[in-house]
Amino acid sequence: MSEPNTASEASQPTPDDPRHRHDPGVLVRHTRDKGEPRFPGGPQADPAGSHFERRIRSFQPRRSRVTAGQADALQRLWPKWGLDIDGQQIVDLGALFGNDHPVVLEIGFGMGEATAQMAAADPDTDILAVDVHTPGQGNLLNLADHHGLANIRVANGDAIILLREMLAPDSLDGVRVYFPDPWPKKRHHKRRLIQPEFLDLAATRLRPGALVHCATDWEPYAEQMLDVLSAHPDFENTQADGGFAPRPAFRPLTRFEGQGLDKGHVVNDLLFRRVQHRKPPERRSP
Repeated sequence: MSEPNTASEASQPTPDDPRHRHDPGVLVRHTRDKGEPRFPGGPQADPAGSHFERRIRSFQPRRSRVTAGQADALQRLWPKWGLDIDGQQIVDLGALFGNDHPVVLEIGFGMGEATAQMAAADPDTDILAVDVHTPGQGNLLNLADHHGLANIRVANGDAIILLREMLAPDSLDGVRVYFPDPWPKKRHHKRRLIQPEFLDLAATRLRPGALVHCATDWEPYAEQMLDVLSAHPDFENTQADGGFAPRPAFRPLTRFEGQGLDKGHVVNDLLFRRVQHRKPPERRSP
């Protein structure tokens, strides 16, 4: 969870301070004193800091403005429903959600509308949603609060560090990766998330039978996903023909996706199941 705010009281805005006042829907543009956090009590700018190697990232943070409503949600709700990915502790998912329901990890949720719809439709499944886009984090927290969605937690930072350092083996019942950055230029393909190394790591955190569900509207990336997942020994395609899956009913049709379909884009879903753990070969007696 986020560390408590340690800024001095003198540096914090008072109710009469112009920095404190805002109207719903108005973009937040106030300046901060030196050392003052952007959202006191909210997500950290770089939660993992310099604790881990600076590997090639599969994501690129977007620097867009935060509305007053999103800022309010970040400050009010982050201590309750937020998780900074600092890589310093194993997360007790039961304690994080307050129940023992299955947990699905969603990597990259945009503005969170689809995540909120899936959470509302399946309240007995917990969703740990990871992104680095601050407006989206605030928007999803706002949606969860407005609709009473207690099965959502929002994580801030690098999903690889979360998987590798902070989640226990066999702790997840699914991984969702919807419309990740396709990195279309050939020299950037190494930045794509769905790679053998990512699947090696994800497989250690997924229970047997857990689903990996990917969706993309970039056909060359879809083909690469299909090849990489099909070749991995820890996953099997849920489709008997070994191809793409129809969009399952539980994945909402997003506004972004609808716009792409109107332009003639092809959206491909992939549904692969984590197979049973392989048993080590039996040792023969001498």
